[in-house]
Amino acid sequence: MSAHHLTRRLFGLDTLRALAIVLVVLHHYTLFVSRSDTTFGWVGAIGWVGVDLFFALSGYLIGNQIFAAMRSDAGFSLPRFYARRFLRTLPAFYAVLALYALWPWFRNGLEMPPMWKFLTFTQNINLTPGTAFSHAWSLCIEEQFYVLLPALALLVASLRGSLRWAWFAVVLAFAAGMAVRATIWQELVDGSAQPALNYYKYIYYSTFCRFDELVAGVALALLKNYHQGAWRRITSNGNLMLAAGASVCAVAFWLFLDNREGFAITVVGFPMLALGFALLIVSALSERSVLRDVRVPGAESLALWAYAIYLTHKQIGILAREPMQKLGYAPGSPVAILAIMALSLLFGWLLYKLVESPFMALRDRYVPTNFARPALTPQPQ
Repeated sequence: MSAHHLTRRLFGLDTLRALAIVLVVLHHYTLFVSRSDTTFGWVGAIGWVGVDLFFALSGYLIGNQIFAAMRSDAGFSLPRFYARRFLRTLPAFYAVLALYALWPWFRNGLEMPPMWKFLTFTQNINLTPGTAFSHAWSLCIEEQFYVLLPALALLVASLRGSLRWAWFAVVLAFAAGMAVRATIWQELVDGSAQPALNYYKYIYYSTFCRFDELVAGVALALLKNYHQGAWRRITSNGNLMLAAGASVCAVAFWLFLDNREGFAITVVGFPMLALGFALLIVSALSERSVLRDVRVPGAESLALWAYAIYLTHKQIGILAREPMQKLGYAPGSPVAILAIMALSLLFGWLLYKLVESPFMALRDRYVPTNFARPALTPQPQ
């Protein structure tokens, strides 16, 4: 990444992004490597929410890029946006997908879903847990979001009273998400012979059930770009937002840990996570905020490598499990944990340096902004 980009990084957002990848890695280690709920305790059990934090961050960052360009004199370019997004996300994804598809040893005996599902980013639809590269489900939802949001934003912008329509769409999305989850739970989870499997296939992995945090991030971007007075007020005390966000998240975590697949938490739990993470993002962007002002050692690097780590860490852990056992170290032992975490970090860094970073340099050289015309001010990140 260029020095120009590094000087504009927001360290509060880096901290949240680093937190998200740490949570996901700990959760997957508990599920697929140590296979024990005691390895990281409740943190490992709730670590799946790191994906939801990624969703909230993506919603804000992508929404902010789109809305800032739309309200500028330079205008918003849909082709440029798609080119920048795809150069950012697809090369590393395809590199890892090629490892799964072409190297049976890397799959470690796991069944590979049809390739067309990965190539069309529909792998999350009716996904069976435990298949090869199953954690790519969240990337499918992100790519669907990248395709739909800018087109929808341009459509809404063309309407009379577009800002009211935009907020109506936000409220409608939250209501629809709760209604869809309630219906699916009652029809396909409650009373099913395989309630846990159906919960994951039709709710947890489903695009229609998992967009709450993305929408919450977009709502923050709307607020920042089109209601600047309100934005200044809510960002005037970042520590208050931090306390509020942490409190909402704590309640949501407790409810999910108590009964993750229950009806009530399935319906309202994801909007609660969306609210909590949205408040944390506000804190990261606020004045007088510990989250913004304290630069956590290593967080910037983890944030930069987070996507690459996400793509590779799960299979690295699975493949390293047996060799560590042969060396006499149980998967839940401190030595095994440190070694496998180090390997996950190393392979994520390699993917970032060898694939992701060169393509981002190409993107910044040939498609430098989302603006339709040359802009006088830097594009928000």
